[in-house]
Amino acid sequence: MRLAREGALVAVHYSSGKEAAQEVVEEIERDGGRAFAVRAELGVAGDVHALFLELEEGLRERTGSPALDILVNNAGVMGGVKPEDTTPEAFDRIMAVNAKAPFFLVQRALKHMRDGGRIINITSGLTRVANPDEIAYAMSKGALDQLALHFAKHLGPRQITVNSVAPGITRNDNPVFGMPEVVEQMARLSAFGRVGEPEDIADVVAFLASDDGRWVTGSFVDATGGTLLG
Repeated sequence: MRLAREGALVAVHYSSGKEAAQEVVEEIERDGGRAFAVRAELGVAGDVHALFLELEEGLRERTGSPALDILVNNAGVMGGVKPEDTTPEAFDRIMAVNAKAPFFLVQRALKHMRDGGRIINITSGLTRVANPDEIAYAMSKGALDQLALHFAKHLGPRQITVNSVAPGITRNDNPVFGMPEVVEQMARLSAFGRVGEPEDIADVVAFLASDDGRWVTGSFVDATGGTLLG
C-alpha cells in the first residue's frame, strides 16, 4: 500500500490468503493506486516459475512489458519450536521459504529488472538478538542478510541496490496483539516503549525503493525500534 501511494504498480503475492490479498488490491485501488494479486506457494518445487508466470502475465496486461523496478522479498515462515523439537522437515521448510526462494526470485527477477532497480529483503532483528525458539528462523534470515551483501556487490555495475530491512516486534494479525498485557510487555523491549506498526517498516522500505536510497546498498537496516538496546 505504501509503495502504491508512491506510484508503483504493485503485484501482491499470496500463497493461500486469496481474500486477504484481494482486499489489499481493492484498498490500493480505492486509494487511486494500481495493483493486482499473484498466487504461488513458496518452498515447493517450481515455486519461482509459477510466481513469475502470473507476474509476467499481469505486468504485460497492464504495461505491455514484464519489466520490473522493485522486488521486495517479504514472505517468511517462523518456527516457534524449541531446538530439541525442531524436525528436519520443519527446518527444511523454513530454509526453503526464507532463504532459498528469495535467492531464486532475485535470480529470475534480474532477467526483467531495469538498471537502477531496487531489491529489498525483509529479514529480522533476530539475526542480532538471541531467541532459542527461533534458531532455524534466525539462521534463514541471516542467510538473507548475506544474499543482500553479496548481490549488492554483484549488481553494483547495473546501479541496482540490494538491502536488508530487519523488523522487530511488529503488529500483525497474531492474536497476541489483542492482549493488552502482552503488548505492554513487548513494548518495554523497545527504546520507544511501543511495538512496531506495519507503517514503520513500510516507510523504511519506501525510502530504499526511492531515488533517495540510490547510495545505500549492501546494508542491514535495523528497523526494530531499538529493541533490547540495553
